[in-house]
Amino acid sequence: MRRTALALLAVTAFAGPAGAEETRQIGFVNTAITNLGLTRSHRVVVERFDDPEVRGVSCYISQARTGGLSGMVGVAEDPARFALACTATGPVEVQAGARRGERGEQVFESSTSLFFKETRVHRFLDEERRAVVYMAWSTRLVDGSPFNAVAVVPIR
Repeated sequence: MRRTALALLAVTAFAGPAGAEETRQIGFVNTAITNLGLTRSHRVVVERFDDPEVRGVSCYISQARTGGLSGMVGVAEDPARFALACTATGPVEVQAGARRGERGEQVFESSTSLFFKETRVHRFLDEERRAVVYMAWSTRLVDGSPFNAVAVVPIR
């Protein structure tokens, strides 16, 4: 029983949002060289993800990534700084399974520290104005973060 509970906890901890598509890194720029260039530099990374419940929409998120030795081994805490842009890449079709309501639905998640800090993107449907609204925000275990970004794609 205990093993089953631990296995379930491990799977839950490392699983992405339900139905999330694969994220693809588009590119990056170095923002500061660390340790005389011997370790990975601080950078801003641009990634793309497609919304699994809204066909014809791709979102691009840029995020600051900490370099140095701690960044190379994965223990650095990345700053909660990001930008978000979403665009129609074809006819926009909201699937019947897309969650409606004021809480929206998580469609993207990226770890920004070893423990308990992530950048997430939630989708909201503004059916009155026929638009899909995406909001990126940063989580923290104790106090959260006010940093956020919004992108809107019209449904035509």
